[in-house]
Amino acid sequence: QEQLVESGGGLVQPGGSLTLSCIIQPIIFRFWPMGWYRQAPGKQRELVATITSSGVTNYAESVKDRFTISTNNAKNTMYLQMNNLTPEDTAVYYCNFKKGNGDFGPWGQGTQVTVSS
Repeated sequence: QEQLVESGGGLVQPGGSLTLSCIIQPIIFRFWPMGWYRQAPGKQRELVATITSSGVTNYAESVKDRFTISTNNAKNTMYLQMNNLTPEDTAVYYCNFKKGNGDFGPWGQGTQVTVSS
């Protein structure tokens, strides 16, 4: 399995917005949910949001009502629209899929999101 590639990170002021992108493999997405995860300095990697091929979404409580996960199947791309960002959202963001046995696919390099004034 190829590593997934994330893009779209950057530096943004508190209250700002960013959209992250990730190229997905349709064959994988058909079987397992895709998701966004993040790891802040000194913290463990955590779930941000997931989406299934049927469009069912799930969000971490900390990002509900601010972040939106979506896919464009024609472009084989998954997005994370992030609004009203706070410094607590600063982290490296990764996209990945989780198999039924709990294993993740190979982790990519991630994309850095920094929220700072």
